Amino acid sequence: MQQTDFEPISRASVPALDAILGKAFPVLNDGFVRMVDYMGSDESIVQAARVSYGKGTKKVNEDRGLIRYLMRHRHSTPFEMCEIKFHVRVPMDTWRQWIRHRTANVNEYSTRYSVAIDSCQTTKPSEWRVQSVGNKQGSDGYLSLDTGNQLSKRESDLQELANQIYLERLQLGVAREQARKDLPLSTYTEAYWKVDLHNLLHFLALRMDDHAQLEIREFASTIGHEIVSKWVPHTWEAFMDYRVESMSLNQYDKKIIAALNQSGKQAAVDLAKQFGLLDEEGLPSKKSRERDELEHKLEELGFSLPW
Repeated sequence: MQQTDFEPISRASVPALDAILGKAFPVLNDGFVRMVDYMGSDESIVQAARVSYGKGTKKVNEDRGLIRYLMRHRHSTPFEMCEIKFHVRVPMDTWRQWIRHRTANVNEYSTRYSVAIDSCQTTKPSEWRVQSVGNKQGSDGYLSLDTGNQLSKRESDLQELANQIYLERLQLGVAREQARKDLPLSTYTEAYWKVDLHNLLHFLALRMDDHAQLEIREFASTIGHEIVSKWVPHTWEAFMDYRVESMSLNQYDKKIIAALNQSGKQAAVDLAKQFGLLDEEGLPSKKSRERDELEHKLEELGFSLPW
């Protein structure tokens, strides 16, 4: 192939994203997310995918269709051709969840080299959540305002005392790496977080979900709706359609729904008993997350529960 046979290439630029380059989107009481650099666009995904089979089609509507096909069938490599870098300020306890997503490049603010950020996440009296009975790692509802006022006052006292002790240690000459050890997890940290689009979408699918902790959900929602939707609008549309707003049916789900639709409630109940989702009397007497999830799916699809 001669050099002249190659198509001209220019660096991908997304005006809607360029317009918010460096803009800090506030999250929680003193956190933020801002995009500081990016590589690629929807067109880059299409370009990468078409390497597999030549030039292919070039129309914009066909580009959108290809992206939707790739998302629908879980093709990951073309989405990995796009990358984005964020600067974030996030409470340390939320950052612990964030950093579990290991498919990224990270450089975090170091309290060994620098004085800790003088800011903590605070909780409004109306925002103290009750421990969920059915979900050991989740919450369900809110405490009373009177209790919330008491908790917010105690939180403020604790954070102020911890900061005073930390600064006292520094003034007395204690090494920063040791002086920091009693700082609360509500202390804000900052980091640069660079990730490819495929892994970013996986992060968003998990952390925008209603079951994710509220604090990290707010960061994920800000990243998704304020930044990613502007960066790759066709990909974002497909992601919302096929990942966020979609429904996955397992083998039990499909068979029970088919039985309910074709043969009625008793047939669905009989299958649920066979699969161990109901007891011998056809009652949901024992706890079953599989059954809870199936019931939610049935309600989403407009079916009345057969049991």
